[in-house]
Amino acid sequence: MSEAVCINGELVSSDDARVSVFDSGFTQGIGLFETMRAYDGVVFRMERHLDRLRESAQMLGWAVLPTIGQMWVAVTKVVSALPSAETARVRLTVTTGSLREAAGDAPKLTVVTTAADGGGYPAEYYVEGVSVAISKYRQSKHDPTTGHKTTSYFSRLAALREAHAAGATESLWFTDENMLAEGSISSVFIVQGERLLTPPLETPILPGITRAAVIDLAVASNMPISEQELTIDDLLSAHEVFLTNSMMEIMPVVKIDRDKVGNGKPGQVAGKLLQGYRKLVREECAHAAQE
Repeated sequence: MSEAVCINGELVSSDDARVSVFDSGFTQGIGLFETMRAYDGVVFRMERHLDRLRESAQMLGWAVLPTIGQMWVAVTKVVSALPSAETARVRLTVTTGSLREAAGDAPKLTVVTTAADGGGYPAEYYVEGVSVAISKYRQSKHDPTTGHKTTSYFSRLAALREAHAAGATESLWFTDENMLAEGSISSVFIVQGERLLTPPLETPILPGITRAAVIDLAVASNMPISEQELTIDDLLSAHEVFLTNSMMEIMPVVKIDRDKVGNGKPGQVAGKLLQGYRKLVREECAHAAQE
C-alpha cells in the first residue's frame, strides 16, 4: 500500500510522522477531521469537506480557524504524492495545537493529512448487501459535539466494535427521543414505497457530503424525498435501507439485527442511486481535473 503524510505543510515519511505529546488533539481530544475519497487523483467535493470542518470549528468556538487555502494545500500535497491510483482514502485532521505554547504566543493549529491508495469496501457488499446492528447507545442533542466530525470518537468506535462482534458492518444510532439518527460512520436512508426518507439535520446529525449528493440525485431524477423524523417502526418496515459516506458511497442494507429488510436483497432504488452517484463522481472529478 502506498501512503503519504503531510504535517503542518511539510511532507514527511510515515515512519517519521510526529505530533507533539502536548497537542490538544492528543491530550484533550480537541480536533476535527474529514475522511475524503480521491478518484484518479481528484478528491470528490473537497471544498465541501473543508467548508464543513471550518464551519464546525467556528460553531465549536475555536479561537483560531483553519483557512480553506491552508487545508486545500495540505490535502493536495498528499494526494499528489501518491502514485497513480484509481481510488484513495484521504484524511484531514486539524487540532487546536500545542497546550505548551507560551501565554503570549498566538495559538497555532496542527494540520495533518494522510492519503493511502484503495480504502473502498469489498465489491460483494454491494451485490449481497450488509447487515447493521442497533446501537444500545443514544445520540443527544445536548452534546455539543453531535453533528460535528470530532476526534473524540470513542463512543462511535465502541458501538461499531460491538456491531462487528455481532457480524454487522455498521451500527445505527437513535436519539434520546427514540428517533433514528445516523450510523457510527454513515448517514442513513430508507425507502418506503416510492419515497426516499432520511433524518433531518436538526435531529441533530452530521451534514454528510455523500448524503447531500444523494439528495441532489433524488431531486434531479424527480424521486420523492423527505427529510423527516423516523422511528424504529419506520426503519423496520422499510422496503429498502442504505448507508452513505465517502468511502462506502451507497451501501445497501439487507438485515437489521435479526430482521430482514424488504426481500433480503439489495433494492433497486439503492442500485439506481449508486449508478447515478458514480456517474456524478466521474463528471465532477473530470471537471475539477481540468480546472
